[in-house]
Amino acid sequence: MAQQNGTVKSRDIFIIGAKCIGQYGGYETFIDKLTEVHQNEEAVKYHIVTKANGDGAMDETKLTGVSQIEKNEDGTVRAFRYHNAHVVKLDVPQVGAAQAIIYDKNAFKWCLSYISTNHIENAVIYVLACRLGPYFAGLVNKAHKLDAEVYVNPDGHEWKRAKWSAPVRKYWKESERMMVKRADLLVCDSVNIEKYIKEEYQAYQPATTFIAYGADLSKSTLDDNDPKFTEWLSSHGLEKNSYYMCCGRFVPENSFEIMIREFMRSNSKRDFAIITTKNDRLLEELEEKLHWKADKRIKFVGTVYDPELLKKIRECAYGNFHGHTVGGTNPSLLEALGATELNLLIDVGFNREVAEDSALYWGAGDGELASLINQADSMPSESREEYGRKAKERIRTAYSWVFIGNRYKELWLK
Repeated sequence: MAQQNGTVKSRDIFIIGAKCIGQYGGYETFIDKLTEVHQNEEAVKYHIVTKANGDGAMDETKLTGVSQIEKNEDGTVRAFRYHNAHVVKLDVPQVGAAQAIIYDKNAFKWCLSYISTNHIENAVIYVLACRLGPYFAGLVNKAHKLDAEVYVNPDGHEWKRAKWSAPVRKYWKESERMMVKRADLLVCDSVNIEKYIKEEYQAYQPATTFIAYGADLSKSTLDDNDPKFTEWLSSHGLEKNSYYMCCGRFVPENSFEIMIREFMRSNSKRDFAIITTKNDRLLEELEEKLHWKADKRIKFVGTVYDPELLKKIRECAYGNFHGHTVGGTNPSLLEALGATELNLLIDVGFNREVAEDSALYWGAGDGELASLINQADSMPSESREEYGRKAKERIRTAYSWVFIGNRYKELWLK
């Protein structure tokens, strides 16, 4: 591939580590938006390897604009085009937590095979999250033999996630170490994550760069009276500007227990709409602990995958809670800052780094969030509007998807 002044004219980018595109996970949102920004970019050719089966698998019927569908002999979809990216679906054995490792390993091998078969030069294999540790050195060696580089996005402390058992968390931590040691470049989506990587693995002198996630500042295409929005409100007993909300995967580290407990303690007359994925076991655990069903303000409203509807819901919320405690720059936080006037965030470094003085912050202690909710309920409209203005300015200057897309383009073509 011809190079001029340290840059390449075009490059094939292979991304693995996200189960699908366009759902609530950070990586899934990232791939959706990055490929959208670059869909007319001839210099960058994306290949996305997703899961064909199991929890969170790729479901192309939920995407708009899918084309060039390729099918297996049994009629299932093998690959398709989306945002001009080549999206592949791989079957993964359903073996519990280990399936994530098997998926990453098989996806990496698929990339190597595709690069070799199609004689692609100077490719990048971009691995999202650090699950491949024991296999990583061998895979990187094979990639280098094919003139490909391997970049890793180290995620935000996967080994801290509450959903994993102690042995699994130990594996994730060791896997992170092994991958930091061998990656050609660590792309960190948070300043805090980059600082952690450099300090924790100083002995390896890892090459790092910081590129955040992005967000969209455009208003929803739905107006206040659009039936799609008004019917959603009425179906859940909600009224415009009279509900708090949160949106994210239904997992313990996203602080659902704290948010529900504290909302129940508050004096708020508003509702709390919880937009999240299905997790019956966690739902039952929270009912046993909190008895939230007795509080008619608490409303689990399911998922909302229509981006314009979700944006409208955010725009018309009185306030948004964000309880993510693990991870770097979270897409749902950026989207909320870009749409909702008042945001109440759990006080961790990632969230302060992103929102700075454009949000309110709460701790995990008893009564802290409840007190903040009471304060927010009586906040003058001028103060809420000022928080909203600051939040949108923060997104505009540091987190727009065009800005983030340009940073990635520079990285790919360097």
